[in-house]
Amino acid sequence: MGFLFDKDVWQEIYGSIRKNKTRTAITIFGAFWGILLLVGLLGAAKGIENGFNSMFGDFATNSVFMSGSRTSKAFKGFQKGRQITLTTGDVEKIRSEIKDVEFVVPRNVTGGQVIHGFKSGNFTVFGDYPFLDKVQKKKLTAGRFINENDINENKKVCVISTEVYKQLYDKDEEALGTYVKINNISYLVIGVYKPGRFEGSNNVHIPFSTFKLVYNKGDKFTWMVITGKAGSDIVQVEADVKLLIKNLHKIHPDDTRALRGFNLGKEIAKVTGFLTGMQFLTWFVGIATLIAGVFAIGNILLITVKERTKEIGIRRALGATPGKIKQQIILESVFLTLLAGSLGIIAGGGVLMIVDHLELLVNPTVDIPIVLIAYAVLVTLGTLIGFIPAYMATVIQPIEALREE
Repeated sequence: MGFLFDKDVWQEIYGSIRKNKTRTAITIFGAFWGILLLVGLLGAAKGIENGFNSMFGDFATNSVFMSGSRTSKAFKGFQKGRQITLTTGDVEKIRSEIKDVEFVVPRNVTGGQVIHGFKSGNFTVFGDYPFLDKVQKKKLTAGRFINENDINENKKVCVISTEVYKQLYDKDEEALGTYVKINNISYLVIGVYKPGRFEGSNNVHIPFSTFKLVYNKGDKFTWMVITGKAGSDIVQVEADVKLLIKNLHKIHPDDTRALRGFNLGKEIAKVTGFLTGMQFLTWFVGIATLIAGVFAIGNILLITVKERTKEIGIRRALGATPGKIKQQIILESVFLTLLAGSLGIIAGGGVLMIVDHLELLVNPTVDIPIVLIAYAVLVTLGTLIGFIPAYMATVIQPIEALREE
């Protein structure tokens, strides 16, 4: 390993690089571009994944949203066009008969005027169960969410979003413990939360039982969220739920319009598959570009060896061993590869910082271990490719080299 600290060896490498600046720049560009591309693409893939997670991350990933609509087929004496309304009885049947279901959360919704002091606004009012926090996590900034006691006692309490708070309260004013009027009925504010991207921002939540009494909903509700157990097929869960509801409400088995739904788990699976494919393609393109860049270094070094035939011959005649010649060529290859890799990583990090600053993607980053692996692969390939020109340099006979014009 002493040759690594040999001043003469490094002077030779420096002299070679200085003598052929343009060629050296072209030599390292391929490897530089390869690792820049790899870092940039991996960071972009991570940014897309983070953006998707920030949009849907508050929801359980294996969720289905379902509501009743109008039938499109006549069935068992019922004409088409019949409105299907879901009931709490449907919820109990789903919970008891479909084993892969973890949560079923019915929800009611209406619009309404909300007043606090002299400020007011029109917002969306939801009637919810505490289980909603299990399938759509609420990022509370103050207080708590609805609990079982609120449901059992039909309490007139509410949880408001930060956007509702901004419109109804002065800056730094305490919301917890104050009252707001929702459609002329007073409710105690028990919590404030930051809404996710996937849900509306101007929302107010009250207990499901309170909503049912105030708006005379009986056992009916607007829509529900269903989550499957870990490892379950959410597409099959959705199909089983629809079949059960069709049987309960006497809906034609082939009626595709009577129940509306959105399978979040299915859509997330599609995006996850896309992201996996994108990451595979990124690695393939990045590694292929790295290999091409390293081969370019090898080719340039072969040309350099050819041009330095006379110089190598003189060194051999003065006593330089084939091992010394080989070490220098390999070290030059490794040095150029290290230089290209370092510049590529710095440039890739700079590109990702710019992208993050411009908010084009959400926190586009690359894990340090992945960068180190790519760097190690690059250096390894650079070392291996250096053996080719190194071998060609050692087979040159001193006498023939000295005759070279």
